[in-house]
Amino acid sequence: MDKELQNKVVKKGKIGSVKVADDVVAKIAALAALEIEGVSAMAGGITNDNIEKFSAKNVLKSSKVFVGDGKVRVDMSILMNYSYNIPATSKQVQDRVKTSIQSMTGLDVTDVNVRIAGITMPE
Repeated sequence: MDKELQNKVVKKGKIGSVKVADDVVAKIAALAALEIEGVSAMAGGITNDNIEKFSAKNVLKSSKVFVGDGKVRVDMSILMNYSYNIPATSKQVQDRVKTSIQSMTGLDVTDVNVRIAGITMPE
């Protein structure tokens, strides 16, 4: 496989193709998860405030994406604020991540697997 296309999602249209790098899909997933109340950070300390400071490699550690045939599976690790309902908050994360990726890329999201990596205590 061409090395340039190895980590790309290819969408072909009538006048050409659109390629979206896996790390872009991972960043969309991370940003979508961080929008949910009760999610304090991604694993590794990535928050809305500092996500731009982290390299794509660091974002990919907390949000892994598996892309093939126009379908996406996301495995992500998040930190939650203490006292939030884990199942309800995780469901909101799954819904938001799926909707965000699908609306921004046109790819079909088959799974969003959420791992709670820790709890953030209030200061």
